[in-house]
Amino acid sequence: MTGLPAGADGRAQILRFQDLKGWDGDDHMAALSVFRETCPDIDRPDWGPLCALAGDLTDARGFFELFFRPVLIGDGTPALFTGYFEPELEGSRTPTARFRYPIYRYPPEVTPGEPWFTRAEIEEQELLQGRGLEIVWLDDPVEVFFLQVQGSGRVRLRDGSALRVGYGGKNGHPYRSIGQELVRRGVYRPHQVSAQVIRNWVRRNPDEGRTLLWHNPSFVFFREIGDVPAEKGPLGAMNRSVTALRSVAVDPDYVPLGAPVWIEKGGKDPMHKLMVAQDTGSAIKGAQRADIFFGTGAAAGKRAGTVRDSGRLVVLLPISEALRLAPEG
Repeated sequence: MTGLPAGADGRAQILRFQDLKGWDGDDHMAALSVFRETCPDIDRPDWGPLCALAGDLTDARGFFELFFRPVLIGDGTPALFTGYFEPELEGSRTPTARFRYPIYRYPPEVTPGEPWFTRAEIEEQELLQGRGLEIVWLDDPVEVFFLQVQGSGRVRLRDGSALRVGYGGKNGHPYRSIGQELVRRGVYRPHQVSAQVIRNWVRRNPDEGRTLLWHNPSFVFFREIGDVPAEKGPLGAMNRSVTALRSVAVDPDYVPLGAPVWIEKGGKDPMHKLMVAQDTGSAIKGAQRADIFFGTGAAAGKRAGTVRDSGRLVVLLPISEALRLAPEG
């Protein structure tokens, strides 16, 4: 990121650390620990020396304040924070009367970045069925849909073992929000919509619900993840485990993956803390758009599903990179 992408309004402002609300009270060492996980993977000349320094530091706050500058990047749209999590579901390696809804591997004929069939076409025409692309079968088509939205999950199998699945690609169509569609139809008001509300509505209205899910043409494929310890989070876009309440998904056109980001989230559960941009998402577009990782399981899902808040996202950049982006300082 040597400058703002085409279409941005050109707003990049260097702030002071004292401008960051709650900065003094955060656990900077916890953020530094997460930063170390992916810093070596940042392929940018200004970051290498900082990554080397980060390995042995005990003064995390001093490190960030000495070598970085907070940069507020704007694209003309208000900030929006949402949350995501890693679902924990039940499933089976083989189809049964209960477990009838598969998740699929990436089909060999799909070309990355090019549109393939839509969600509706894939399901109506059964384009993936019986081709040996199935990874595991779940017991609820709504959970299959939301697993695709989250992009990763853990599946508990009948023999007591578990498998982990991660994002394996998509069909080349853009993500469209089901919640926004329910609002457009007048079913709910914006403040009423959450992941659980959508789940309940689809289950109460199975026929309409199926076509509602088709409103989102994007279809996600998976891969089995076998090399991530159970105590670690799922793999993010940097192919490293993400950390609950310290990892955030961003738009890499504006925020470099691996960069520390200061989150000032409003709403009924305000959040002011240093996180690391370690993930992306098809719905995460814009300079002030961020998706906070809340962890694994139902409790994390409940918290993540209610987040839709305003606020401010500030990216911490090496001083030289910050000055190139905002030369007036």
